[in-house]
Amino acid sequence: MSIRIEKKVMGRPKLDTHPITVRLSAEFIQMIDDARKKETDLPTRPEMMRRMMEDWFEKNAQD
Repeated sequence: MSIRIEKKVMGRPKLDTHPITVRLSAEFIQMIDDARKKETDLPTRPEMMRRMMEDWFEKNAQD
């Protein structure tokens, strides 16, 4: 008897977005992971980085 586990299928990315690649130190990645664990929904690393950037832009917006 085997148990079927359905994998989450990622959809296509939004059309108005562009991928970027960055290299980060292990220490920086650990800081991101620590911040992720404080969230109630445990976001992915990319999602956590988006949230951090959105927060930064909101705090540093130039009117």
